[in-house]
Amino acid sequence: MGKIKLLDNLTIQKIAAGEVIERPASIVKELIENSLDANSSNIVVEINNGGKSYIRVTDDGDGITDDDLDLAFERHSTSKLSTIDDIYNIISLGFRGEALASISNVSKVQVMTKTKDSLGGIHAVIEEGKVVSKDTVGCPKGTTMIVKDLFYNLPVRKKFLKSDLVEFNHVSDIVYKLALGNYNTSFKLIKDNKVILKTSNNNSLITNIYTILGKDIAKNLISISFEKDDFKLNGYISNNNLYRSNRSHQYLYINNRYINNNIITDAIERQYKSIIPINRFPVFTLFIEMNPGNLDVNIHPTKQEVKFVNQEEVINIISSTIRDSLNPSLVIPRVTFDNTKDVKKQEELPLLFEEPSIDIYKDVVVKDMTTHYKDNENEDDVKYKNPITADYTNHITKKDITSESIEEQVIEIDEIRRDPINEVLLNISPIGVVFSTYILAEDREQDKLYIVDQHAAHERIMYEKFKEEFEKETIVTQQLLVPEVIELTNIEMSNLLENITLYNKLGFDIEEFGSSSIIIRGVPLVFGKPNIKNLFFDILDNLKQDIKSNYEMKIEKIMKIACTKAVKGGDSLSNIEIESLINQLNKCENPHSCPHGRPTMIEITKKDMEKKFLRIN
Repeated sequence: MGKIKLLDNLTIQKIAAGEVIERPASIVKELIENSLDANSSNIVVEINNGGKSYIRVTDDGDGITDDDLDLAFERHSTSKLSTIDDIYNIISLGFRGEALASISNVSKVQVMTKTKDSLGGIHAVIEEGKVVSKDTVGCPKGTTMIVKDLFYNLPVRKKFLKSDLVEFNHVSDIVYKLALGNYNTSFKLIKDNKVILKTSNNNSLITNIYTILGKDIAKNLISISFEKDDFKLNGYISNNNLYRSNRSHQYLYINNRYINNNIITDAIERQYKSIIPINRFPVFTLFIEMNPGNLDVNIHPTKQEVKFVNQEEVINIISSTIRDSLNPSLVIPRVTFDNTKDVKKQEELPLLFEEPSIDIYKDVVVKDMTTHYKDNENEDDVKYKNPITADYTNHITKKDITSESIEEQVIEIDEIRRDPINEVLLNISPIGVVFSTYILAEDREQDKLYIVDQHAAHERIMYEKFKEEFEKETIVTQQLLVPEVIELTNIEMSNLLENITLYNKLGFDIEEFGSSSIIIRGVPLVFGKPNIKNLFFDILDNLKQDIKSNYEMKIEKIMKIACTKAVKGGDSLSNIEIESLINQLNKCENPHSCPHGRPTMIEITKKDMEKKFLRIN
């Protein structure tokens, strides 16, 4: 008896999403997820013309039985669910049974499949959700889906497709995300007969990151791990040397499903506040495993949005785990004079395995398909000629480049000695100032030169001073010589009256002044001479958020105050002031960067300098 079954009406109503195929990437995502659900160890994706004319996804998974094939392209047919109760315990990537039906209704589909126990494989042609022909063929275990001429029957929707390059970029984005998150599965992406990506199926996560994202990212990652009851969190986050101008290198997986979750992303990025520059974003690849009963994945047709039953607990675990792992791993940026070798290595990343000894595409027997698509006949329709006797195990691994050797390289990078900044600040001796801005200090025992940005360092010192006052809310109020009268709307007045106690704690002296206005008689001393009206409304606008202290509310304001009151570049400092600055920086909670995320100091080794002067090779 087959695995695939039609769902009952109640289940359909609960999970129906109206699956819409928007572009080739939508098809690739659904087919790869089906391959992963079928326990595939190897997945190959081939596309032509950005996927608009040709998509092929081949795997070595469980395959589809003859009985199941008749139902597979029916809407709401799936092997992942049986009843509505199963929706609360989903561990598969697909479950609605809509994808194959939707794909077959907007394109020309062929499938070749074979199960482990079958003597022969099946080749079928599907038109508009119906199997119109089936033949017995020789093929390896697994499934090959061929999708051609996307939107051939919907010319209006076809016009909305972008250029081949744009559509390919969407496809590659999907493949890279799924390949990164499934490091025990081999992925191969072929674009217009050119191999774009190859990974191995025996990787560790860090090796997979190295292979897909590159050495520069892999060497600046911090491992994190947490486990309690039925909740696990593990993966890698970037240190303070690694950040990007967008969120394109943020990867989050829950129960092996790639998702987007702004709440989690915001929680992670908050841990990097004042550690990396403003308007820069951390890099991370994180995996969460949890009881599927505490998770709702039936939110959006793409299944990339989720809701948590215990969201606050999840956020607290993620925040604390990242904070505890990140702070001890902060490093002083190191200046190297010659990056040529590193750039070359980055451009020539090692491949984890060579081309298969047998092309799995050209060795599968398939009936000539011109009978069904005479108007689109091309060489792809008749490219299968000879029976295949080999399987995917024919991948040949290079002897000199293995996942183990790559992992050793990453570990070697991580184990390079980097002294904690507090030890550095205790052992360095100031030797001068250049450009009236940068303090030079040396550590003779370690043969290192340090350059301290006096403005950034003093900013950090001032910032943490204000931060402490804000967190403890020991704010002193200064009375105004001329009180400020402010007109409010009914909603603003209501919000103020509900939170008047908070304003008092923040150091404001406020009274009602008529039915729609207030009078401010005192403001927080910590702000110096603020624009009273703007400051008042800044706080009022934030009252809708769950704010535990005014530090959380006004972190940008603290940065600005620290910056305006700090020593500037060009200011002349005496030797005593320089010593005091370094001592105060050493007492800071985070002496690595200013509040804006710029480094307070950088490091140059004697060895790097001697290389530049050609004293050593």
